[in-house]
Amino acid sequence: MSDGQVEREHDIVVYGATGFAGKLTAQYLAAAGGSARIALAGRSAERLLAVRESLGENAQSWPLIVADAAQPSTLAAMAASTRVVVTTVGPYLRYGLPLVAACAAAGTDYADLTGEPLFIRRCIDEYHKQAADNGARIVHACGFDSIPSDLTVFGLYRRVQQDGAGQLGDTNFVVRRFAGGVSGGTVASMVELAREVSADPEARRVLNDPYTLSPDRAAEPELGGQRDARWRRGRDIAPELDGYWVGAFAMALPNTRIVRRSNALLDYAYGRRFEYAEQMSLGRSVLAPLAAAMTTGGNIATMELGGRFLDRVPRNVLERVLPKPGTGPSEQARENGHYSVETYTTTSAGARYVARMSQQADPGYKGTSVLLGESGLALALDRDKLYDLYGVLTPAAAIGDALIDRFPAAGVAFETSRLA
Repeated sequence: MSDGQVEREHDIVVYGATGFAGKLTAQYLAAAGGSARIALAGRSAERLLAVRESLGENAQSWPLIVADAAQPSTLAAMAASTRVVVTTVGPYLRYGLPLVAACAAAGTDYADLTGEPLFIRRCIDEYHKQAADNGARIVHACGFDSIPSDLTVFGLYRRVQQDGAGQLGDTNFVVRRFAGGVSGGTVASMVELAREVSADPEARRVLNDPYTLSPDRAAEPELGGQRDARWRRGRDIAPELDGYWVGAFAMALPNTRIVRRSNALLDYAYGRRFEYAEQMSLGRSVLAPLAAAMTTGGNIATMELGGRFLDRVPRNVLERVLPKPGTGPSEQARENGHYSVETYTTTSAGARYVARMSQQADPGYKGTSVLLGESGLALALDRDKLYDLYGVLTPAAAIGDALIDRFPAAGVAFETSRLA
């Protein structure tokens, strides 16, 4: 696996280090980064200094870099100085493209937290070829959106391949447990996405395509209507879920498109009949069917109404009532959060498998900072484990094996099993 990059001053630059998610990522890297050469970047030298002073002894020698999306030359200098830029600066549709451009031009690897399919589509259209030519890996969706989705499917593929049990067929991601807040950055990204599609019917059409992020739309299999999430009995997914009801998972739309792009980037290694949907468990009580139906209906209504009319709502009205980017819950709330997901598949040979992934951490904040930090470390330090793939990638296609290898030390539980 080749690596055409020249030696750089830094291994990782955390861009947006003065924001809430950026500071959490820097804290994680200060504890888990080992010998990695890390720098902090943002718009204010004074705020960067305050963040560095809060990170403990390991971080006190980290360089500080002043860089601003409004000044592309500062992004270019930052990208040229490092192997990897890890960025938490969103919403990415509004602020992200200049940094992707700088990394693609410099041949610098990049990881972000975006859950915005239209932003990723623009990066593909505008920078995939340049990044590939220059040996850069632009890796989107490296937080709770969409690593549990992308990596559990990748882990199933690896296990099925090892067992010689065919290819992945009907595959379903199920959130079994979830406790934690929704980050202000995620909410801002979803609002920005809804604004974009409400003002542009063509963007709405692109977003509704299950293969929004395909590298070659014409090459995708025609499998009929593919719903990203479904309201149904758990036993329709797997016997192990008998008695449970499942409904739409809020992040199914971006996650499913990331997973389908991974399959295409890996030359359809999952299979040409691979189908994928995401749900969350609503339990097995007498009210569970109603809860599943309401969750699914509310998800659909929010996307439909927001995707058609949100551009008519003044931006300042929404900013007053929604969580703000750069804010988050207390340390106790972040520590008490957790999630557990299971992804089930039936292969072309009729074998059944499940992949399980969990973290004892708030998914949107602490859990995400661990996943993003480890993604940056995998890109910077585990380059011998990476595929010879460059351009605009997904976590599975860029760092799948390396990241799974890193999970145990990072406190992320991950396993695959063959089912009866």
